[in-house]
Amino acid sequence: MKIFLYIFAFIILLISPFFGEITLKLDDIFDTLNSSNMVFWDLRVPRVVLAFFVGGILSLGGLIFQIIFKNELITPYTLGIASGTTLFTAVAIVFFPMLNITISSIFGSITTILILYFISKKINKNSVAVSTNSILLIGIALSYFYSSALMLVFYMSNLQENYSIIRFTLGSLDTVGFSNSFILMLLSFVFYGVIYFYKDKIKLLLICNDTAFLKGLNVNKINLILLVVVSLCVGICISFVGPIGFIGLVIPHVIKLIYKQSADKLFFPVFFFGGIFLVFSDLISRNLHTDSTLPIGVVTAFIGAPFFVYLLIKRNKKV
Repeated sequence: MKIFLYIFAFIILLISPFFGEITLKLDDIFDTLNSSNMVFWDLRVPRVVLAFFVGGILSLGGLIFQIIFKNELITPYTLGIASGTTLFTAVAIVFFPMLNITISSIFGSITTILILYFISKKINKNSVAVSTNSILLIGIALSYFYSSALMLVFYMSNLQENYSIIRFTLGSLDTVGFSNSFILMLLSFVFYGVIYFYKDKIKLLLICNDTAFLKGLNVNKINLILLVVVSLCVGICISFVGPIGFIGLVIPHVIKLIYKQSADKLFFPVFFFGGIFLVFSDLISRNLHTDSTLPIGVVTAFIGAPFFVYLLIKRNKKV
């Protein structure tokens, strides 16, 4: 089963650059005089690489959040981090056009996670760990606040700014050349390296926060470090491709069902198949016969939203 999945994944990676509005042939991509060569090497391949590493970061980030909060419904998306990042980016587009979007996105994601963390700790003063219920409710409240603020910014903007905000909020993997892909690839390596560095501490968090505390682990410090690292990486991803939801929710859960192993042993499968999932979703969006390419966020939401409802139903049955 696992070998079949990896074979299928590599097939998806190999064929994805060949399909889109224009189907490319193998002979054409090596002909430098053919326009298909430019389409393949300058547009399609960088897009696939970008999708793979963004999907990997978002899915692994979702897994880390689920480990920290002991809740399979919590991801950077459901906690409102994506909404906060989107709001701060929209503010930058309208009021600070000279400001780099990456800076505003990072600021939005870090600000949101710090608000979530410290408000939750204020509510749970006597607890070693942050209450998952309280932080989930705070995240939902922040999401509503950010959505309302985003609409206010939207109505204060002109037509061109409106289009930029809408296009950004729906998510897009459009890229030319390897510059963006290379940045996200480096970010992925750093992110994965940091998570692997804290692997033993994460393993303790998986057992129980109280047990980890008794073994000498500074639970609050480790949680905060992991939250900031994940939020930082997610914010950078969003600045390049916009908010792409549900990957961090769907992929970790599916991988847990397939592998049936402890979460600390699933870092690579979650990262790898998260990337494959986004590449496959992008392949779908590029090959639907629409007047323009369907935003990638629409495809992932179409798959992820029903899965989120399924998890809610399953969770309520357990209770």
